[in-house]
Amino acid sequence: MKKVYLDNASTTAIRPEVVQEIIKIMSDDFGNPSSTHSFGRNAKNIIELSRKNIAKYLNCSAQEIIFTSGGTEANNWILRSAVEDLKVERIITSKIEHHAVLYAVLALQSDYNIQVDYVNINPDGTIDLTNLSNLLAEEKKTIVSLMHVNNETGTILDLERVGVICKQYNALFHSDTVQSVGKTEIDLQKTTVDFIVASAHKFHGPKGAGFAYVRKNSGLQPLLFGGEQEKGLRAGTEAVHQIAGMAKALTISYENLDQERKYISDLKMYLINQLEIHFPDFRIVGNKEDFYNIINIVLPFSPDKTAMLLFSLDMKGIAVSRGSACQSGSMKPSHVLKEMLSETDLKLPNLRISFSHYNTIEDVDLLISSLKTV
Repeated sequence: MKKVYLDNASTTAIRPEVVQEIIKIMSDDFGNPSSTHSFGRNAKNIIELSRKNIAKYLNCSAQEIIFTSGGTEANNWILRSAVEDLKVERIITSKIEHHAVLYAVLALQSDYNIQVDYVNINPDGTIDLTNLSNLLAEEKKTIVSLMHVNNETGTILDLERVGVICKQYNALFHSDTVQSVGKTEIDLQKTTVDFIVASAHKFHGPKGAGFAYVRKNSGLQPLLFGGEQEKGLRAGTEAVHQIAGMAKALTISYENLDQERKYISDLKMYLINQLEIHFPDFRIVGNKEDFYNIINIVLPFSPDKTAMLLFSLDMKGIAVSRGSACQSGSMKPSHVLKEMLSETDLKLPNLRISFSHYNTIEDVDLLISSLKTV
């Protein structure tokens, strides 16, 4: 039975070149980067070259890239330090953020009794920027936290426009860019965002590795305490092989971006065309024009198919999801869909299908034929 993986918003297959890079460094460059002998210096050099390569593709200073274990750690660190150390009095976010932001915000609200405002969401899942401006008109030291690409629907935030709005009202701007780094261009010299985060496993790198972009002179303080690694901002011996693998994955992703983006976009359009033919009453959550590798659909099946749909597809070797993998196993509609769908639509089966360049037209055909049997 052919296996079909269509859950690339959850995680991606590691590129073979990245695997080889990781193996090489684990074998040859195992030194502690903080050691002063040649083994340590070699390891340190690998980390700094990786930092420079990542900064090059994001058009920022290498000193502004801080390595973390992934997006969750980076989001929590940035938001907590903004409240504790930068004396932020208010957080503006949305109810369709990843739980790494939403739960961090709730914890900070509980611990510090800070003001939390949720910006309005338009019916297609985009942010109501007029409402954002109105919220920012209240003069308080504020951090705005809005994700670049929604992990469940692919809805895109206009980073540059939001950055301009935040700057107009002297607010800090943090964006969870986990779904977009490595998959689209981000120019940090043109975008007035103060903090972004990334996870390597979303762009064909290893799990357990990520980074935060922290604009220079931001004033952030460490979340973890220990050694002086990462300019004193993130204590702990660096995972050299993970960092190098992440930099390799990002380099390959951006070198092949135009070609792979067109290929994946064409696959997504082929899927939409096939759905229109075979399931003409299906609906897209959001828009066709949302991010090119993610589509979330409501299927015109009876509500009793909802509980068994993923299981049925999995039995046929097809991996898709109903939303974020971080809440898998729950039959409840996701918090994102609750903000975007009617009560009637929430009862119907929905799927999040997310592509990579490893997918094929045959994969889409197998998905369609499997859905027809359901």
